[in-house]
Amino acid sequence: MNRRDTLLAVLVASLWGFNFVVIDWGMGSVPPLLFAAIRFTVVAVPACFFVRRPPVPFRTVATVGAFMSLGQFGLLYLSMHLGMPPGLAALVLCVAAGLSWGIGNVVSRASRAPGGLALTVWSATIVPVPLLALSLLVDGPAAVGHGLTHLGWDGAASTVYTAGLCSLVGYAIFNRLLSKYPSGNVVPWVLLAPVVAMAASWALLGEVPGTAEIAGAILLVIGVLIAQRPARSPRVAALDPQIAPSRTLKGVPARP
Repeated sequence: MNRRDTLLAVLVASLWGFNFVVIDWGMGSVPPLLFAAIRFTVVAVPACFFVRRPPVPFRTVATVGAFMSLGQFGLLYLSMHLGMPPGLAALVLCVAAGLSWGIGNVVSRASRAPGGLALTVWSATIVPVPLLALSLLVDGPAAVGHGLTHLGWDGAASTVYTAGLCSLVGYAIFNRLLSKYPSGNVVPWVLLAPVVAMAASWALLGEVPGTAEIAGAILLVIGVLIAQRPARSPRVAALDPQIAPSRTLKGVPARP
């Protein structure tokens, strides 16, 4: 990736990393599935009336929404509501939520939808109703009604951040990068999000990471650096005297 797009990928990872702290701060007494439904309602409405639907089959848009948003964030919000700290939630991405996100990435990349905002907005339209239905089923109408009337300013501010910066800005950039570059060039940058989340949780919530978590964060950073190393050209590798000392270049024996 060029320098501009690399900086955009780092920006997305930072927005998503801080997102875990913001979710934990804003959830309060609102049921987790309802909180996620509110987020994606803000993402989809009224933006879908101003953003043209991406030129891909609607089944593709629905699949991206089902895995990248509905599955990932429904499971993530529920896990954090059940007590998983923000920093740790970012590090493991709650396993099933991370798997759902990965499937959504594959579908998004395969769709080659131009830009990123249109796919982000329209894929969000399928999320609120299933999440609201699940919240009514799991939490009950009384808890849903209480959550809607007791969202509070912290819940509203959290929703603005998660919907505006993380979804509309973050996923718009991320989906655009996926349409422009191979997944292997884009997705590894997301590994920086847990590092940002752990640092923010430590600084703002007093969530001191353990030795294993710090080691995991270091491995993530090393993994990103390794993944971004330029691939060695097979032709250059074949002519490198340190790799293939028996080869010759233009008839001149390679130096030992």
